[in-house]
Amino acid sequence: MPGSSNLPWMRCYRCWSTSLELHVHYDGVHRVDATTGTPAQAVEEHQEAVVQCLDCMHDQPQLLFRDGRLVADEARWERLVMGTPWVASCTVTVPADEVESCSGPEAGEMLSFAALGDAGTQEFFSHVRFHTHDGDRIVVHLLVELYARDQDEASRVLEESAQGPLVITSLAEESRPPAVSPGGGGHP
Repeated sequence: MPGSSNLPWMRCYRCWSTSLELHVHYDGVHRVDATTGTPAQAVEEHQEAVVQCLDCMHDQPQLLFRDGRLVADEARWERLVMGTPWVASCTVTVPADEVESCSGPEAGEMLSFAALGDAGTQEFFSHVRFHTHDGDRIVVHLLVELYARDQDEASRVLEESAQGPLVITSLAEESRPPAVSPGGGGHP
C-alpha cells in the first residue's frame, strides 16, 4: 500500500498520517578544552523531543526519541494507534494548592494538568467545562477525549491519570476521525 509503514506505530494516532516531524530541544552545559576550543566534557545535558503530525498538527505521545531514532512507547502505542476515541464527562477533585491558576487564558491547561497530570495536557483532548471551589479543594468538570481499545481500558486510563478522586458521569465511544488525504498515510 502506498504511504504505509512497516512499523504499525509509526503513524499519527489521530488521523493515521505517516507525515511526522520530530522537534528536538537540547540544552547543555559543556566544559571546553582550552587547547582545541571544542567541548570536552558534558557538565549537564537535557534533551526533550516532541513528534508532531504534519497533517493534523497533533503531538504524538506514543512516540519517543531514543538513541537517535523514534521508538514506540510500549505502555501506550497500541492503545492510541489501534484504539478508538472515547469521550468522557467527568470530575476530578484536587487540592487547591495543586492549581497554579484557575483564571485567565492559561486556566484550562492548568486545571487539566492539575486534574489529569501530563496526560491531561499531552495525550488527552481535555476541555474544562467549569470548576468549583470547595474549601481547600477544586472540583474540575471536564470533557475528555482519549483513545482506548474498549470501555474498560478507557476507564482504567482515566483512573490512572486522575490526580484526585474521579467521577465519570458518562463514557461513550466515538468514531475515528477521517483518514488524511491520499499520500499522507491514511487508514489501512
